[in-house]
Amino acid sequence: MNYPCHLALARGTMTAAAMLLLTPLAAAEDVYLPAKAGDFSLKIEPGLALALSKPQSHLFDVGGGQTIKALWALSPYLDIGPSATFIALPSDTGLSDVGTAWTFGGGLRLKRPHHTSGGAFQAISPWLDVDALYVRTGDLDRPGFAVGAGLAVPIGEDRAFWFGPFVRYLQIIQGERTGFDNQDAKILSLGVSLEVGTRVKRDLPEEEVKEVVTTRVVHKETLSCPDRDKDGVPDNVDRCPDVNGPMDSWGCPAYKKLIVRRDKLELREKLYFAWDQATLQEESYPVLDEVVQALNDNKNFRVQVEGHSSAEGADDHNQTLSEQRATAVLDYLVSRGVSKDRLVSKGFSSSVPIDTNKTSEGRENNRRVEFVVNFIILDEETK
Repeated sequence: MNYPCHLALARGTMTAAAMLLLTPLAAAEDVYLPAKAGDFSLKIEPGLALALSKPQSHLFDVGGGQTIKALWALSPYLDIGPSATFIALPSDTGLSDVGTAWTFGGGLRLKRPHHTSGGAFQAISPWLDVDALYVRTGDLDRPGFAVGAGLAVPIGEDRAFWFGPFVRYLQIIQGERTGFDNQDAKILSLGVSLEVGTRVKRDLPEEEVKEVVTTRVVHKETLSCPDRDKDGVPDNVDRCPDVNGPMDSWGCPAYKKLIVRRDKLELREKLYFAWDQATLQEESYPVLDEVVQALNDNKNFRVQVEGHSSAEGADDHNQTLSEQRATAVLDYLVSRGVSKDRLVSKGFSSSVPIDTNKTSEGRENNRRVEFVVNFIILDEETK
């Protein structure tokens, strides 16, 4: 279908923008995601404990305590879950008695979301919680409540671990008992908390990929007419301006065995050589024949053939082998009619691996030949 100049320009502009500027955020890297309802974390709070009220403050010295909390997210800001605490205060009278308190209950925690952007200290999460408790002291069962506050600092990029200082106030409610001190017991705890939970840096869920986009830096292209092959891709963007092709292959035909990228011919299939030799095997010919076709479709392509090998064997041998294999590919292209002045070959030995050299599969992947396309851009005076 033929398009007027301005329609071809508009079509090419919109297609290029869709390809280059609206890229799914999760395609390249993980992102910090907010907590989902039901995300679980476990928190421990070891610390010092001291009595604030009489008669406990006269009977006991500074002791220690431990609180454990299981938390489930209701939202990025709010968690809910059970808690258990043990407190032991040594006697101040020189006797062997130790005052103990066990608490069980649950409550809510309000916090700054853990997915806040920035480094560790920029992502510090202040928090405040409150718990309703059942308290066991000696042979007495009593109600109580606790209020805590603190700061949580992430450890590591995944933010699965958090630590930071805390302070917790516990009040044990004393009912009326004849002949006993009926004041509420008040205990203050100070320490450092450690929390482990769902990592915050994780893959974007597949169902959300389509909704989240980011702007990427791309090579500047000025879309303009004419469009010689009338495929809707203007000539100064079209990598094959004399044959029809879609924008997603830069105006070149949709080949079966290779993909035309902006700066590279990417092979869909491997090239095969005789073991430890530079002799091409016949199953490589159909792939190379399509490379020849792509070079014929665009006479401006200049191609550097890069030969690579695995890390097995001596470096000198690998370097020589990779150079010879790259030359063998170049010679094949020339034998099929491609001008030699459009081709350069170079061997890289095992210096640019694409996979691990610790496994046979990885070493096989590293024995490859790549085509890197360089475009000749002429000055206005030479056109």
